[in-house]
Amino acid sequence: MSLQRKWFYDHVAQTSEMALGLEVKQTEGVFIYDVDDKRYFDLNSGISVSSLGHRHPEVVGKVKSQLDKYLHTMVYGEHIQEPQTSYARMLTTILNNHLDNVYFVNSGSEAVEAAIKLARKYTGRFEIISAAGAYHGSTIAAESLRSDTDYTKHFVPTIPGVMHIRFNEEGDLAMITDQTACVIMEPVQAESGIIVPQGDYLQKVQKRCRETGTLFVLDEIQTGFGRTGYFFAFQKYKVQPDILLIAKGMGGGMPIGALVSSKGILKTFASQPALGHITTFGGHPVCVAAANATLDVLSRENIICLVAKKENIFLERLLHPLIKNVRSSGLFMAVELTDAACLTPAINAIYQHRVIVDYFLFHDAAFRIAPPLIISEEEIHEACDLILKALDTIKKG
Repeated sequence: MSLQRKWFYDHVAQTSEMALGLEVKQTEGVFIYDVDDKRYFDLNSGISVSSLGHRHPEVVGKVKSQLDKYLHTMVYGEHIQEPQTSYARMLTTILNNHLDNVYFVNSGSEAVEAAIKLARKYTGRFEIISAAGAYHGSTIAAESLRSDTDYTKHFVPTIPGVMHIRFNEEGDLAMITDQTACVIMEPVQAESGIIVPQGDYLQKVQKRCRETGTLFVLDEIQTGFGRTGYFFAFQKYKVQPDILLIAKGMGGGMPIGALVSSKGILKTFASQPALGHITTFGGHPVCVAAANATLDVLSRENIICLVAKKENIFLERLLHPLIKNVRSSGLFMAVELTDAACLTPAINAIYQHRVIVDYFLFHDAAFRIAPPLIISEEEIHEACDLILKALDTIKKG
């Protein structure tokens, strides 16, 4: 055992008893290299973070440039910092609708926390509705939005006032009333195994929110920035949120998140009383510089429009007796196996073939594929070859 590996297991806290333990030496594009210079396809993107691949040169360049100017100067929202103003202007121009204000935070979980506070303060209401089988983060308020008590039972009491509706069940929409502050929903349910909205379901959720004066909050922390083949999934599914939550792919590998809403809604944080939400490192200039580079590349280059074509290659190639089906929305995929007992052996075998995929929290028979959007067609074919070879070893076993 290497000294670094020993220190890792001795001193770095893990959140499961089955840490992958890949000792990283270098990254480049869609690949991670270990200390023995073995190359691994990263088809996980650090849970949908590295959409432009690892160490994209424009992201690295923007980070280095910002390091020569200034780091943290003051709590977010107090000083005028060029990375923040440039990013907010560029993003809201792309959105080109009432989503014209950006509130920077540190992560997706913080974006969810702030959205709950914002909705309650803006509406004066108490009740929050989320969808069963959703995942919105790991802080107490975000955990409160989860429907699975196996995870939340150790952290009770969670925040009161949360109710759950079933995703894609139109009959449950009557639970949204004039007492509901907001509905927080993923446009595509991630951790349940890539569950896409059926028909005009999201449009009906939006309509019910409009009827009751309820804020419609879409959590695009995983689906944003091209993951589904559109800049944002709400564009793909033809709805318009009152509050958009973003993070993960936003920063090109740097930690950052944000709420995007109207100036009229977000100014709620600024008065009666002031400081409705404050965040010391939210909008850190180095992180926002990386986000600027990411947004610029996605806006300028032919990346998002190729997602559907790459998605189809995966769908055409991932055919195997152990694969029951593949659900997808762009390069956001769940490969469901015919037997849940094969899942861990399959993920381990795929890893032994030097391809990194991952589990879902709420689906025990499917593994996640969410590669960098820059993955080439040739790399997709090579990665699929390795996955199928790995599944062959499970079949024979």
